[in-house]
Amino acid sequence: MANIKAAQVKELRDKTGVGMMDAKKALVETDGDLDAAVDYLREKGVSKAAKKADRIAAEGLANVHIEGNVAAIAEINSETDFVSKNDKFQNLVKGITKTVAANKPATIEEALALDMGGDSIQDTITEATQTIGEKITLRRFAVVEKTDNDVFGDYEHMGGRITVLSIIEGTDDVEVARNVSMHIAAINPKFITREEISQEERDHELNVLTEQAKNEGKPANIVEKMVQGRLNKWLAEVSLVDQPYVKDPDKTVGEYLSEKGASIKSFIRYEVGEGIEKRTEDFAAEVQSQLGNK
Repeated sequence: MANIKAAQVKELRDKTGVGMMDAKKALVETDGDLDAAVDYLREKGVSKAAKKADRIAAEGLANVHIEGNVAAIAEINSETDFVSKNDKFQNLVKGITKTVAANKPATIEEALALDMGGDSIQDTITEATQTIGEKITLRRFAVVEKTDNDVFGDYEHMGGRITVLSIIEGTDDVEVARNVSMHIAAINPKFITREEISQEERDHELNVLTEQAKNEGKPANIVEKMVQGRLNKWLAEVSLVDQPYVKDPDKTVGEYLSEKGASIKSFIRYEVGEGIEKRTEDFAAEVQSQLGNK
């Protein structure tokens, strides 16, 4: 009998999406031959998960679960947007996020091994892959904890296409925290304050802005002043507290929080598929439109 190593089991699981015991058994039966093990799993009826293992799962949902002073945010992916509207998939997403919040795993591997209703999360995902007919993956998650003096803010747009989890201190007003999370969902800041931006990032942006000004043919004696002005504008655009508050652009988010005697400690923003800027821009316009119609 071949001596099956943990790394081989992991490789087969990554390739096929099957559970740990199924992967180990397949490798044992095929003397550690990975390709033969894939065929073995297909022959034994786990073919749906195996066939779909190399597909890209870039759709799906992100979800937040709050339990006392602990909260989890997780992104679970599917292949199509259609599946994200499936009740079974939505319940799977909620179940995974709740299980992660309750157990606080440190890695994806630890999360996949957690028990969820009698089966591991990995086995539950594999079963859902077979039933729903699309590759499903737990892409990422985060677990955060707050104190009794803080409040969680969570916001989900389009049922979880964009999901935010924030921690606000200085108030117990959940609505304030939710409003800030909605702003983060809409505007997508990169930092809480400009002080968080590293010198390396500042220097990079400064170099880009300087080259832009030179290419515009601006006189050398005004380039430096112009570039500093543009740098300050960029710093404000990427810093949450400096951004015009989406529900009242006459004040910044920092000013809104200050009025409530509050401040923000942290935030996490998940956008399914990340990088589709148009979706964020459309949402910001949608929020403004809704406010204008009230």
